[in-house]
Amino acid sequence: MIILAATPIGNLGDASTRLIEALATAQTIAAEDTRTTQRLLAALGIDNRPRLIALHDHNEKDRAHDLVELARDADVLLLSDAGMPTVSDPGYGVVAAAAAAGVTVTAIPGPSAVVTALAVAGLPTDRFTFEGFVPRRPGERARMLAELDAESRTMVFFEAPSRTAATLHDMIAAFGAERRVAVCRELTKLHEQVVRGSLNEVAAWADEGVRGEVVIVVAGAERRAVAFGDAVDQVTALVAGGARLKEAAAEVAEATAHSRRDLYQAALAARD
Repeated sequence: MIILAATPIGNLGDASTRLIEALATAQTIAAEDTRTTQRLLAALGIDNRPRLIALHDHNEKDRAHDLVELARDADVLLLSDAGMPTVSDPGYGVVAAAAAAGVTVTAIPGPSAVVTALAVAGLPTDRFTFEGFVPRRPGERARMLAELDAESRTMVFFEAPSRTAATLHDMIAAFGAERRVAVCRELTKLHEQVVRGSLNEVAAWADEGVRGEVVIVVAGAERRAVAFGDAVDQVTALVAGGARLKEAAAEVAEATAHSRRDLYQAALAARD
């Protein structure tokens, strides 16, 4: 089978017993960076010398089939540099190929920067969306954030420290200066820090310089008070623009708090 194994995102003490046992007995490990895996084995005092296969963004498409074939006869442990594989890290292509081929996929759960940041941010956790890494190019970044303006769920982003300030300022332009945000850096490490406040306040802090690995957690948009008739009109407009009625009703329901079913039925009746 394919075994996805979560590795520490900072503190080695977060390595689970299951992870240590798997690393100590694995014959084949597919790793985002084999050097990082070797350092992890050494740091955990594991003297196992498994076959290491590099698996990263540039070769996953080519290697997915071979790894799945290996997993038909023996377990293949799949690691990213930190956290859970497939979550903004290599592994998805292998999992998809394994599922298509009928090869079992399981996981050794553990550390995740996404869930850790969400838990400590102090923002709503009942519903959230993970948006991955923010685009590097300013124009693409601004367009992505503009599309998320009406998102009512808490949003989690990865960002490089050198671009954190610029991204926060782009978030001000997209979401408004008073939207709540938490910048979580160096999670589980010695210099862990969570800076909370409005986008305006936290952007001013980031302007002084940010170091370490960063996760940005942003509060969702408040649902706007919209009359039901106007909400139905919004659904109709989205459908006229090419959206499917079901998806249009869901999008407007998310933004206005009206019932998705009621919006769907009303918009459907308006077409007749």
